[in-house]
Amino acid sequence: MNGNNLFLDTNIIIYFLSGDNTLTDLLEGKSIFISVITKLELLSFHEMSSRDQQRIEKFISECSVVDLNINVQEAAIQIRKKYKLKLPDSIVVASAQYVDLPLISADKSLRAIKEGSIVYYEKK
Repeated sequence: MNGNNLFLDTNIIIYFLSGDNTLTDLLEGKSIFISVITKLELLSFHEMSSRDQQRIEKFISECSVVDLNINVQEAAIQIRKKYKLKLPDSIVVASAQYVDLPLISADKSLRAIKEGSIVYYEKK
């Protein structure tokens, strides 16, 4: 695992793009990885202005997007069964595990997960 690489959940990106200064400092100089699920969630918000869409697309273009390959699929199935998570959350967790990076998330439903490394963020 490289300390300059982080895997972000959708909620963290939303906080960051909304101007969260703590996240701005944390993410500076880091290589960001996201799940294809996060990309879909960010770009499919129905009340998005064209300016917001451009900001999100620019942010995503600077990230490495982990696709839904067979390894991620199998891991997501097991995570969902074991922890009874929503399918998108299971895929995000499995994607972070697949690339062996810490997942930064504010999602309290992920606190029960023992596998991998999840860093919980509380917005101030």
